[in-house]
Amino acid sequence: MLTSLSHSFIYVLDHDEAIDFYVGKLGLEIGTDADLGPFRWLTVHVPGHSGSELVLATPEMGHDDETAAAIRDLVAKGGGNGVIFDVEDCRRAYEELSAKGVEFTQEPTEHFYGIDCGLRDPFGNSLRLTQPAQGPIDIPTPRSSPPRGADALSPSPAPAACAGAGRRRGTRGRAERGSRASCASRPRPGSRRRPSR
Repeated sequence: MLTSLSHSFIYVLDHDEAIDFYVGKLGLEIGTDADLGPFRWLTVHVPGHSGSELVLATPEMGHDDETAAAIRDLVAKGGGNGVIFDVEDCRRAYEELSAKGVEFTQEPTEHFYGIDCGLRDPFGNSLRLTQPAQGPIDIPTPRSSPPRGADALSPSPAPAACAGAGRRRGTRGRAERGSRASCASRPRPGSRRRPSR
């Protein structure tokens, strides 16, 4: 079974420029730099943490010319994938890297999970530096997904109708039971709708 996540990939458009940024500016270390014939296998990692490496892959790795060109365009537009690095002091890292000419997209900002900031590598990839919050954190509950399929087309019952559904009895009991069912099918705040089979 799975034991760890050893490698993650990010597309770079030039290996030497990538080394200058990820090693020369961010301070990562080269893990492996090997000529594998069709492509160059280049990895970096946080100093002292070689068990998790970031592969600096060019778009040509494993792709034909047309696909590689499309990936290059996507990365240049900032549409590539990104990574998040933990830091001890986000504000200090921001100041030090700014002095080295690193392009930041967001200044250090406080969030429930800590302090983080946004930056770009020379190719347009989005990166973040996060100073994790101390102690336990209160994680917000995800919002319910909007209904799909037929549920999305039919209006939800009004809250007032739901509040009184099924309370009255008599000749209209059957209709009121139907109202209760439709109200019960509405997702409550913080709940998730189960997919229909």
